[in-house]
Amino acid sequence: MSSRARLADIAAKAGVSEATVSRVLNGRPGVAEDTKQAVLTALDVLGFERPTRLRRRSAGLIGLVMPELINPIFPAFAQVIESALSQRGFTPVLCTQSPSGATEEEYVEMLLERGVSGIIFVSGLHADTGADHARYQSLVDRNLPVVFVNGWLPGVEAPFISSDEYAAMELAVSHLVALGHRRIGFASGPERFIVVQRKLAGYRTAMKAQLGLTDAEVDPLVELSMFGVEGGAAAAQRLLDVGVSAVVCGSDMMALGVIRAARQRGLSVPDDISVVGYDDAPMMEFTDPPMTTVRQPVNAMALAAVQSLLEEVRGHATPHTEFLFRPELVVRNTTGAHRQP
Repeated sequence: MSSRARLADIAAKAGVSEATVSRVLNGRPGVAEDTKQAVLTALDVLGFERPTRLRRRSAGLIGLVMPELINPIFPAFAQVIESALSQRGFTPVLCTQSPSGATEEEYVEMLLERGVSGIIFVSGLHADTGADHARYQSLVDRNLPVVFVNGWLPGVEAPFISSDEYAAMELAVSHLVALGHRRIGFASGPERFIVVQRKLAGYRTAMKAQLGLTDAEVDPLVELSMFGVEGGAAAAQRLLDVGVSAVVCGSDMMALGVIRAARQRGLSVPDDISVVGYDDAPMMEFTDPPMTTVRQPVNAMALAAVQSLLEEVRGHATPHTEFLFRPELVVRNTTGAHRQP
């Protein structure tokens, strides 16, 4: 492409004249800051390289610590957080754990050695009530800006960004009750995780309030297993044995396991059993059948996490509290009206 054609493309994208683009690229004075930024953004969007002196200087490294990338909800969070940090001149450092890889504690040590400006933890050990949380207090004590996504640590002075798990289960149960279901099972991960405790509390409350059930009647409908497809399938075997007509799941991955287990028994989804996931992870609208699920507001939560962290990095006080984001029921094709057997 000729330099003239390139100038014309940039000018059209930025909504300015070619002469203005030329002034920005050559560092000539007389261009308003907003106009200059519009030209540089057009340059980035069109994939042209900025002149060396106009490249963003890194404002610092930000650690992003999350459990794994197998569940697509975590890459979804990572993508929004990394993009938002990069746009603001920071360099994200993604640290994901694997069974044979570094632990969260080892990653934190590595990040501290590299002089990070702050750390965002997504669904880390802060969400595990059985873990040692002293490490997080030590980070706060050394004045390192930290933000936690999905989890809550009383006493730790930091911003917490969470999806309202309690409300999510109320939405899911309400949807199934409206379809005529009464024996609604609950399948999720281990109860030591605060996100599971909250989902379970929301599920129990909704089942008692909407169906008039007692705790003793709800107990057999709860199966806590491992997170993931295999955990969902294992929980489904036991729930199907007690005759549920629908299952609310702690994650979309678990919901896929429930569907697999139901099909292995010759059952049809949603004709014989309805399934509701949680997260609305990428690709859930393309499963077979497309997944009814409760959507975590990933974009809003991720941007809030970045905003809160960068306020702390810049030395501005942010509220050290938990910000709860309202999830949304997304009705697709894994739920249907209850049919009497």
